[in-house]
Amino acid sequence: MVCAGQGLGFDSGRQHCNMMDSDLPPGSCNSTGHLSTIGYHTLPGRMHHSASTPAGVDGAGGGSRTPPATPKKGGKMLAVRIHMLDESISMFQIQSKALGRVLFDQVCRQLHLLEADYFGLEYQDASGTKIWYWLDSEKPMCRQVGLSMLEPNLRFCVKFYTSDPARLEEEFTRYLFCLQVKKDLATGCIQCNENTAALMASYIVQAECGDFVPEDYPDHTYLSGYKFFPGQDSESERRIMENHKKHLGQSPAEADLNLLETARRCELYGIKMHPAKDHEGVPLNLAVAHLGIIVFQNYTKINTFSWAKIRKISFKRKKFLIKLHPEGYVSGYYRDVVEFFFDGRNECKNFWKKCVENHGFFRCSSVQRQPRAKTRVISRGSSFRYSGKTQKQIVEYVRDNYVKRQTFQR
Repeated sequence: MVCAGQGLGFDSGRQHCNMMDSDLPPGSCNSTGHLSTIGYHTLPGRMHHSASTPAGVDGAGGGSRTPPATPKKGGKMLAVRIHMLDESISMFQIQSKALGRVLFDQVCRQLHLLEADYFGLEYQDASGTKIWYWLDSEKPMCRQVGLSMLEPNLRFCVKFYTSDPARLEEEFTRYLFCLQVKKDLATGCIQCNENTAALMASYIVQAECGDFVPEDYPDHTYLSGYKFFPGQDSESERRIMENHKKHLGQSPAEADLNLLETARRCELYGIKMHPAKDHEGVPLNLAVAHLGIIVFQNYTKINTFSWAKIRKISFKRKKFLIKLHPEGYVSGYYRDVVEFFFDGRNECKNFWKKCVENHGFFRCSSVQRQPRAKTRVISRGSSFRYSGKTQKQIVEYVRDNYVKRQTFQR
């Protein structure tokens, strides 16, 4: 496959990704193969890592860590605030000119995270458009989060939602995925019927509270302190309780896997909507997932362009283009190039970059890694390419570097 930039394309018939004219940065986010015990507070949603913290990070304190004093040498430093999936906050100090992967590697080392490439750091555009961007691992921090911010805020979250949770090798990785699903369910990102929502909530309760005990839980009010999904009421809590009763004997790890298996069957699992319009000006939402690019009208899926049907993706200012293989469209209904229009160039390019990364991660067996081209006065297009491990490479990497992690406490 050839993943392409602005005006460039990818050939979906090949399994080895060769980024044409691309400058792939050397190396992905390298997680350490040495694992040690990680402990957690017993309070829901609060994670405390008892393992050693990386250099440059002060591990003192509970959910929030304070950065050490700024070194006199080494250039200007950024104090970066990372919101973790368990609602805790970690502080890191990093040189403003350091590449994004330096910060991401520090976060992964603190978590002792082996399957790191499923995750990413997300930050919000400070210009007022409120776009969420993934931290580019091969771009300096100062060119992304901005030096004008006193303490840039980033979120550590799932970047690539696997369609097969069984491919996640470590229980800890599945636990982090469950925290992400829990957030997505609570914020309404995963929309499903009430029965499915109640079932997922019951797996969350089973993992956090253990078996249902009638003496401890005489009625549904033991769930009132939790907010699992929008519109939750006493009736839905009774439904959650009835499901919770059926999970007797399930370990937290089993409940986590059951939660992920249920979530992945939801149509909006891992879906992040990007507002756009078609060539007739009809409002739509675009999303990218493991199977390809999906088109929604409101929250109803109306079309899917699978990676196998796509020959090339590109953008030109506000216009996002999908070029299809001849067999990928019906003559008279679709043209060979499908166009969508975003409100601005930044929104368009941001979605294009997410498509490039998802294609590289899920569709390719490997990616070429070359130094990214330096910015020129006259550019032929974006040099952005996916620079991490592919899903296939992660599976092989973990099996080669796996060290059994001691049981962690939730």
